[in-house]
Amino acid sequence: MEFEVVELSDSGKERRLGRLCSVDDGRYVIVALDHSLTMGPITSADNFDKLIRTVAEAGADAVIMHRGRAKRAIGQLGEMGLILHVSASTSAGVHGDAKTAVGCVDDALRLGADALSVHLNVGSDTEPTQLREIGELASACDRWQMPLLIMAYPRGPQVTDEHDPQRVAHAVSVAVDLGADLVKTNYAGSVAAMSEIVATSPIPVLVAGGAADGRSIEQIGDDAIRSGCAGLAMGRQIFESESPGEVVRSLVALAHPKRSQSVR
Repeated sequence: MEFEVVELSDSGKERRLGRLCSVDDGRYVIVALDHSLTMGPITSADNFDKLIRTVAEAGADAVIMHRGRAKRAIGQLGEMGLILHVSASTSAGVHGDAKTAVGCVDDALRLGADALSVHLNVGSDTEPTQLREIGELASACDRWQMPLLIMAYPRGPQVTDEHDPQRVAHAVSVAVDLGADLVKTNYAGSVAAMSEIVATSPIPVLVAGGAADGRSIEQIGDDAIRSGCAGLAMGRQIFESESPGEVVRSLVALAHPKRSQSVR
């Protein structure tokens, strides 16, 4: 008797990834709101709820949050996707670059999240531990068809320039090899350099915002899109702005130029 060999597809993962992108153009505008664990409160509790509603109405595709705030924000998300961040360290600690896992795929599934997010500092003193933990999380994500976003940055005692193209390319490569479905990383200083990095990656590359570097939010977004990046995943450039909604709308216009700018 012959048996038909049935290959399992990644349909669950594909459906979740589809919910992270509101337009079928392969681009993302993601608002990162995971900073409060590291830095402390970014605003009041009431304003945090308002911020969620504001970025949702402005057209953001997804938000990144830790478990506690995500549980309380579910009702504010509207059509936005939810990415659960499960890496942590605090600015009060001795080793701020020593990210450790504080959550798992089960948490994401229980919350109805569309993806899991982890932070990797390539070059940090605790890099081996971070690599092992992320490898375990990546395996679990594959088992449960949960997309994995890796925030991969060159960061540690030997790293003098976190935007050095070779180091950024290496960080992206590590994320790819660990099994990421999306990678968020630093801008490498120029459209040409970033284009070369994107060309090495078989998965979508998202540009982080980070601290202001003299460029406007429009310049950051335009440079990222022109370099071939799949979009933007920014936090401080948005929640520290006096008009977060306007910032998100400007990023959406760059990433999704064909999409209507009407309120969703």
